Amino acid sequence: MTSSEQAAWPSVTAVVPTLGDRSDLLGQTLNAVGQQDYPGAIDCLVVLDRRSADIGRADGPGAGAADPWQSTRAVAEAAGATVIDNARAPGLAGSRNTGFLAATTELVANCDDDDYWLPGKLRAQVAALAGEPAAALACCGITVEYGDRLADRVHPATVVTFADLLRSRIMALHVSTFLARRSALLDGVGLVSEEIPGSRSEDYEFLLRAARHGPVLNIPRPLVHVRWHTRRNAMYGRWPVVATALPWLLEKYPEFRTVPAGYARVAGQAAFAAAASGARSDAWRWVGRTISANPREPRAYITLGVMSGLVSPDAVVRWLHRRGRGI
Repeated sequence: MTSSEQAAWPSVTAVVPTLGDRSDLLGQTLNAVGQQDYPGAIDCLVVLDRRSADIGRADGPGAGAADPWQSTRAVAEAAGATVIDNARAPGLAGSRNTGFLAATTELVANCDDDDYWLPGKLRAQVAALAGEPAAALACCGITVEYGDRLADRVHPATVVTFADLLRSRIMALHVSTFLARRSALLDGVGLVSEEIPGSRSEDYEFLLRAARHGPVLNIPRPLVHVRWHTRRNAMYGRWPVVATALPWLLEKYPEFRTVPAGYARVAGQAAFAAAASGARSDAWRWVGRTISANPREPRAYITLGVMSGLVSPDAVVRWLHRRGRGI
């Protein structure tokens, strides 16, 4: 490849947030970034969220060692990546934003530390963005790994609108597929919200904002491998945090009220999270709102099953994840 051919493709920075407890998976993530068949330059920033790693975890990565993140640093350096500390709010949102702000390239991409890009991902997305100047974000399909099962999740449309995302989260548009124009993050779409409790659903909220700004582009092929439940520590929070974050989302976007099925979907998720947290009064309230908006929303009735003791929330989630889906 000549230098002129390389210069014709914009430089990209891959941002990889991590707690520092998955260095083996991180190695695969970084190697996949480096092996992209992309003509332009690729930088990689590993954002170490040390403050979140130690919250409530006496035996976490920060306990009992002079440099508990030594393995993470070694893996990153071996792959040619730069390690920086999260300088913003603890959590995924702050980690992502730290990386986006530290980048100096025209484009920035995200990949979580237990996922990895498949061949052709970056080239296809950059080409799509080049053909649509009004778009700030490009996504693609995913292959979901859960235990010994693999399931492809691909959204068929090449353009996703704000109305589409009010109706459906479109799970195929996973955060590890995001490629964005850095200029739009600084002025227009904005950074990832650090207001959301526990950074839960911060990727969905960012998608909504990007779609308000302009069309969200999608490559309808599985170009990112996503691991669900790798038997490691979940990055940030569980049901009590989710039960707080989803109502926040509905309040932030009153447009959900104009799409009853979309409102019921998020309200049903809030109901399930409240039930899984043991907050029965909140769960009853959200079940009522869910059925009022859309009596056919299954999450309301799944929540009632959890509240009655017929099924455990973890059993529901495991059943869905085996099929490449979430609650």
